[in-house]
Amino acid sequence: MQLILPRQKSRYWKVFWLCFAVAAALFLPHCIADAAFGGGYFHYAGDFNDQQINFYQYANAFVKQGGSFSWATDLGSGFVNSYSFYLLGSPFFWLTLWVPARLMPWMMVPLLCLKIALAGGGAYLWARRWVRREDWSVVAACLYAFSGFTVYNIFFNHFLDVVALFPYLLASLDDAVLDGRRDAFPFWVALNLVNNYFFFAGQAVFLILYFLCMLAARAYRVGPRSFAVLAGETLLGCAMGCVLLLPAGLSLLQNPRTIDPFNGYGYLLYGSPQQYGAILYSAFLMPDAPYFKDLFQEGVLKHTSMTVYLPLVGVVGGVAFCRARRSHPFTYILKACVLCAFVPVLNSAFYALNSSYYARWYYMPVLVLCGATACALSRPHLAERQVPRAWRLVALVTASSALFALVPNTDADGNFKLGVVDLQPRFWGIFAVSILGVLLFRLLWGRERNRRDWSRRLLAGVLAFSFFYGTVHLSLTKYPQWQTDGDLIAETWDSVAEIEESLPRDAFYRIDAYGAHNNLGLWFDRSCLQFFNSTVAPSIMEFYPSVGVTRDVNSKPDVQNDGLRGLLSVRYMLVAKDSAGDWAAEDLTGWTACGETSAYLLYRNDNWVPMGFTYDYYLTQEQFESVPEEERVRVLMRAVLLDEDQIRRLDGLLEPLPEEELADRSDERYAADCGERRLSAALEFTATRTGFTARTNYAQEELVFFSVPCDDGFTATVNGQPADIEKVDHGLMAVRVPAGAADIVFTYHTPGLALSAGVSLTGLAVYAGYLLLLHFKRKRKQNADPC
Repeated sequence: MQLILPRQKSRYWKVFWLCFAVAAALFLPHCIADAAFGGGYFHYAGDFNDQQINFYQYANAFVKQGGSFSWATDLGSGFVNSYSFYLLGSPFFWLTLWVPARLMPWMMVPLLCLKIALAGGGAYLWARRWVRREDWSVVAACLYAFSGFTVYNIFFNHFLDVVALFPYLLASLDDAVLDGRRDAFPFWVALNLVNNYFFFAGQAVFLILYFLCMLAARAYRVGPRSFAVLAGETLLGCAMGCVLLLPAGLSLLQNPRTIDPFNGYGYLLYGSPQQYGAILYSAFLMPDAPYFKDLFQEGVLKHTSMTVYLPLVGVVGGVAFCRARRSHPFTYILKACVLCAFVPVLNSAFYALNSSYYARWYYMPVLVLCGATACALSRPHLAERQVPRAWRLVALVTASSALFALVPNTDADGNFKLGVVDLQPRFWGIFAVSILGVLLFRLLWGRERNRRDWSRRLLAGVLAFSFFYGTVHLSLTKYPQWQTDGDLIAETWDSVAEIEESLPRDAFYRIDAYGAHNNLGLWFDRSCLQFFNSTVAPSIMEFYPSVGVTRDVNSKPDVQNDGLRGLLSVRYMLVAKDSAGDWAAEDLTGWTACGETSAYLLYRNDNWVPMGFTYDYYLTQEQFESVPEEERVRVLMRAVLLDEDQIRRLDGLLEPLPEEELADRSDERYAADCGERRLSAALEFTATRTGFTARTNYAQEELVFFSVPCDDGFTATVNGQPADIEKVDHGLMAVRVPAGAADIVFTYHTPGLALSAGVSLTGLAVYAGYLLLLHFKRKRKQNADPC
């Protein structure tokens, strides 16, 4: 097996610009449609619209202004922990800082094109060692750049950062082991880690698997000394890249979504048999929109990134290669990954053994599959025997998916219907494109395989088909939500100036939204109750469920829960004009119309309570649990919830809430409680980019409540003296304040950031010294052996 890089002129930049051009062509028609009919910049669907666009524009502005605490993130959260998973460590994000934040929505498509181009370039660098012929390495690179996984995850955007950077990590590992290059591997380890700690956990597992399979196939020959050096370089790379890892880890350990272990059969079997069918067909059918279920209805299927589809060639080359080269490391890797995909505990090994199902590690075996495909198709002696057999298998499995649309079935009312697919036209469109790819490949194979420029002709077919199926996929994902997202720009980007003029800045307050898009707070730089981000302050995850609000990946408290609006200092409601009828049907009291903008009707909360107020009573956990969940917030407007230890420590400061008070939860009593809290509010409250300050002047010592998530990063002072922060109401904060004038300062420092930054800086210094040492060793060797 030839393991030395071929001494041919690199075609890296050719691959880069080729992939960039095809990606640009793929997005161009949709950009034109958005410019003509959608109000401006390219918008897509789901997470891309609700998270990716506004995360980029908000983080761009926040980083430039500086700070540690983001008030516009849900009820308020540490900026580093909230955005390190999405973009904060991404080199693509930092590249955009030269662009004004206001223009970031227009940068999303160029960034996507750049990521796809870099993915192709990296795949080429990795593949050229194993494929051995430059033209076929280009084919492998383009297959990876436009694989189903890449096209599917445009929806998530920041997943493509990982897809783009991973091939460079894998190529640097090969360079380190096979060529003895002791310089690049730590850098790529560090960059992939800082880019996304969640995906890096899966990359670490895959690298171990890759390394072991290479050893088993004797492609790698590593002695104890070489292994020790490689291990040291790995640790050095992890040290350099851990700047965001420790803060994120400390936060995630408190997040209930990350603690979801398996139980019993769950380790070995998926809960639905359809999950196995979905995994199988993900290699044969082009991916559907991430939020649809077509072929299978049961199991965890939506938003999982479950696809290993390759444009035009499918898995024909991979199957042929594995049959012909049974002892090749690629065969070992692909077979091991198939096993991992079908066994829940092995699949979850790429996600720290969390039982929530995802297939977001598939891009790694997809890269190997692309290499195996190019190897198979570039070797005539192998291809002639195995490709036809593999093609027949792929054609048969792909065609068999049509049975799911033809089997007899009944609907919910017992009436006959044909098929079990979700929507027949959509399924047949996906089927038609997939089977067309199978047939076109067979036609190309039959007519062109003996030509000298066979690789170029196949490359042209792959790129043309990538454009075709990519356009179909983008259309299936984008245009079903066209009606829903047609007003996205009007309600967000276009409304910023109007909202700024319409809402006062005389005091701090939160806003809420009805019938509008997610994450409006990021656009308007205000805390908003409707918020979509799964890595916010963990205490938000604790508080909301305690008052009957589901909090998983987003915060969406029901509008009927008016008590929550008083407790959380919500002053204005933004009602999207196209939802005005639904708002009127809610028949809510306590809201007064106070204006409108082009996109919104504005309502003022009659029971608004300013931030920072006191209580006369406290509530025990037993009393709290005796109240129905949906009405608990009304009681929290009357008394603060304390635990037993706090009750002892704060003895005499508050009175216990009389039992008879628990029963009175009427609208009138709620309004009266809000009025009392308003009278006891702090004289001033100022939100800062590092926390908040407040000024009070009470006749006696008080416990002042702030509806701010309690986070380990907060410290507090009262009149310059350190003060204990009380965690109350299952996740919010309060502080003891003396009688008379008092200045309160809460300061937020990201927990673990200083330590992790110190480790990273130390790692960078060691790496710099290591590079110098390698440089001098190379020079000494050259001087000793000038020939």
